[in-house]
Amino acid sequence: MSNHQNEELYEDMGDGHIPSSHETPMRKDAFEKTDAEKVAQIESHFKDIMETLGLDLTDDSLKGTPKRVAKMFVTEIFGGLNPGRMPKMSTFDNKFKYNQMLVEKDITVYSTCEHHFLPIVGKAHIGYISNGRVIGLSKMNRIVDYFARRPQVQERLTMQVVQAMQEALGTEDVACVIDAKHLCVNSRGIKDIESSTVTAELGGCFKNDATTRAEFLKYIGLQTTFNV
Repeated sequence: MSNHQNEELYEDMGDGHIPSSHETPMRKDAFEKTDAEKVAQIESHFKDIMETLGLDLTDDSLKGTPKRVAKMFVTEIFGGLNPGRMPKMSTFDNKFKYNQMLVEKDITVYSTCEHHFLPIVGKAHIGYISNGRVIGLSKMNRIVDYFARRPQVQERLTMQVVQAMQEALGTEDVACVIDAKHLCVNSRGIKDIESSTVTAELGGCFKNDATTRAEFLKYIGLQTTFNV
C-alpha cells in the first residue's frame, strides 16, 4: 500500500471514529516526565506550531498562549491520562436495601476527539442495580469527567465508564449512554452542526433483560428540568 493510500485510510478511520482498543493507547514511558517537564516541552512545541502558522508571538495577546495551552493540556483537558488523578471510588453498604435501578442522568461530558483534537460535548447517563454496595452520586459524575479528560473516542469513553463502575460496585449490572456532539463533525469536514452521536454500553441485566433495558431508557428520557 502506498503512503498516499495509507494517509487516506487513516483519515477515513478518523472521520469514522473507529476506536483501536477499549484502553487508551499509552506508551510505557508515559509518566517518566513530570507535569512541569511536560508543560515546558509542549510549550516549546506549541510555540513552533504558532510560528509556523505565521502568528506574531511578540504580540501581547499571543505571547502567553504557548504556556497557557501547555498547562491546559497537562493539568486540565488531558489530566485524565494520569492514573494518579483517578477519583477514589468509595462504595458503601446498601443499608436501605434499595434493590431497584438507580440512574444518574444528564452528566456533562467535555472531552477531546483523539483524531482531530477537537471538543466532544454532550451528556452521559449512568444506571446500576446494587448487589449490596452503593456509590456516592457525585462519584459517577467524577468518573465520567476523569475518563473524558483525555484524547478519546466516544465508544471507548462509554466502555471505560461502565468498566470502572462495575469494578467499584462488584456487579455487571451497570449501563451508560452518552449523547454528544463532535466538533470534528460539526465545525470541519461535513460541517453538520445538528447531528450528535449516541453510544451505549450495557452490562449484566441491562444487556440481557429487555424489561430492565427499557426501564433504563425510559428513565433517561424523562424531562426533569427544573430551577434549583
